[in-house]
Amino acid sequence: MDKPKKGNTIKIKLNAETQSIQDEPKKSEPEASIEPVTRVIKIDSTKLDSDVFGETAAAQESVDKSFDWIIPESSENDIEEFTIVSSNTPKKGSVPKIISFSSNSKKKNGRPLGSIVISGIFAILIGTTIGIVMLKLLTTGPSEKTVTEPPVVEEKGGTEEKPAAGKTTSADLKQLTAYVIQGGVFSSKGGAKETSSQLSSKGVPSQLVEMDGKQYLFLGVADSIDTAKSLGTKFKENGVEDVFAKPLLLDEKKVSDISTKEKDFLETVPKIYETLSLVTSSALLTKSISEESTKALAGIEEQLKVNDLKNEKVKNLKAELSSAEEQVKAYQKSKDAKSIREAQQHLLNFLSTYYSM
Repeated sequence: MDKPKKGNTIKIKLNAETQSIQDEPKKSEPEASIEPVTRVIKIDSTKLDSDVFGETAAAQESVDKSFDWIIPESSENDIEEFTIVSSNTPKKGSVPKIISFSSNSKKKNGRPLGSIVISGIFAILIGTTIGIVMLKLLTTGPSEKTVTEPPVVEEKGGTEEKPAAGKTTSADLKQLTAYVIQGGVFSSKGGAKETSSQLSSKGVPSQLVEMDGKQYLFLGVADSIDTAKSLGTKFKENGVEDVFAKPLLLDEKKVSDISTKEKDFLETVPKIYETLSLVTSSALLTKSISEESTKALAGIEEQLKVNDLKNEKVKNLKAELSSAEEQVKAYQKSKDAKSIREAQQHLLNFLSTYYSM
């Protein structure tokens, strides 16, 4: 073979990549000896020798096919040597790894079982202890409570009864329908008072009530519109003109800051008024009191015995009704018509007070 000229290149393909190696021109100095370069290929110990040799052979075959060797005559040391280092020691090392792994897994699996058993024992002991303590508390608790309960109940009863007397509440007065004999309507209070005084001199009951800015003059009360008309006719016979019967609606009212006794009394007021208006109007027409009226009076007598009333308006209502009831009793004894007229006057005063609440 001819010697390669200066500047010739060697092309080597490694992994499909082309590398160019250019020979340097020779110098006059003697060539230095080139030591062979040893490349060590490390083979995974986990793989078998057959696999290693197969992969190495396949690699060598692919290299032989893809490499175009151009070997110069100048030196044989340029050829790289590939040394395959194989050892059986990794095989021996792999066996202990398997043994150690299996032994460790057994130990790890064994530890939780022991801890679970110990935890279970402690849980049972703690639960038993708590159960015994709670059982003792339950068995000893009721005996102590039974001793202390009676005094507590008595104390509560005493504290509830005392404030009941001074406790304030409110009451709703339902709409009340009264049947009255009206003697006139006046725009001025002076003219109404003058007419009222004239009627009083004749022995006719009269009461002024201001409604919607006007003065209404009422002469008597009755239990029904028919009885009111009959009384109106009687007044006309006695020389009283411009009278007629009419129903008077007293709207629903709410009274606050009253005691429980006052509230109970206000709830009975409509019934008391209706009874007294029935008895007095019938007595004016018939000049007597029937047995039914007497029984009705006995029913309201107990209701009018209420005491300890502090609200002024409630006290005024009770005073007018009580006075009317006393005049009826006086009439039963004396048969004096004046007592019935005075009873009617107290009932008119009651309506005026009730309307102003």
